[in-house]
Amino acid sequence: MLDQRRVTVVSHGPGCLDGTTCAVVAAKYFADQRFEAVFSSNREIDEILISYDPTHPEEEELWITDISWREPATDVHLDTLVSRGLKLYWIDHHKTAIDRRATGHPHIAFTDVVLDDRFSASRLLHDYLLERATARGESLDALRPLRNLVLTADDVDRWILDIDGSRELALAVRAMRQTEAYRELLAMDSDLTPSPAIRQAMERVGHEVAESLQLAEATRTAAPLPGTDLLIVAAECDDYAGEIADRWKDDFDEAVFALYDHRGDCVSFRRTPLCEVDLSQLADRFGGGGHPAAAGCHMATTFDGDRAGEITRRLVDALTRIEKERKS
Repeated sequence: MLDQRRVTVVSHGPGCLDGTTCAVVAAKYFADQRFEAVFSSNREIDEILISYDPTHPEEEELWITDISWREPATDVHLDTLVSRGLKLYWIDHHKTAIDRRATGHPHIAFTDVVLDDRFSASRLLHDYLLERATARGESLDALRPLRNLVLTADDVDRWILDIDGSRELALAVRAMRQTEAYRELLAMDSDLTPSPAIRQAMERVGHEVAESLQLAEATRTAAPLPGTDLLIVAAECDDYAGEIADRWKDDFDEAVFALYDHRGDCVSFRRTPLCEVDLSQLADRFGGGGHPAAAGCHMATTFDGDRAGEITRRLVDALTRIEKERKS
């Protein structure tokens, strides 16, 4: 029998297949608990965690999945809740989170932490809860049917793309609004048969990607990183930054793509296969994070009519500083 506590999961989403799948996995495992899923962007996460302030933390369990925070005030708030009895778990696979933990931060007495970039966050969470259920003698019936969904999220989030339909499902989730995708994935069968709502989202994606690509093509600019063969390629888009970068990757040998997303008010970084720039390190310079091959941040721009050009210049400066620091 599970400990009767209120369980809250704060995860990346709701437009992220991996983060949403984390919430689905937790919802199935904690189905007999007082459960709530909360979705957050990277920009909102500190505000959301600080606003989580239960009157009786000793009766609460908080799981933070596929996302991390940056503000010291958030560390203090969470650690205070832990000292008052909160059970706190952190499951993430982003390199920035792993690097931060390696330096001894954040200073929080977690109940448990799983930080591993070998798998997606939802796969880490699913495996963790399977081991927990087995150790406690609990039924695995709620978790086993989720294996296909978890492997699909892992396949597309780490850009392996060996599973048919993984990319399409991820795009459908991105195209859906509010928590619609979460509800649809909760109701999905183990064969991942798309619901009518998911099919409709898949149909919308094609049109939206085409429109976003048109904007990106019209605003694209490129500049070399001095002394290297690397190109910084920036543009504006309306979502689907990963799809645009994937279509452009064969046009350049060694390039970093920086796509300003109007819908998310953020910059998404991608790179060509031959590029070895650690994009998580680059994003960290602007308060963001992610993976070596895919990352993002919020970047204030003056927008003087050449936003892509401004982003390009700022990235050239940042990468130049990173290279100087590496050699010093």
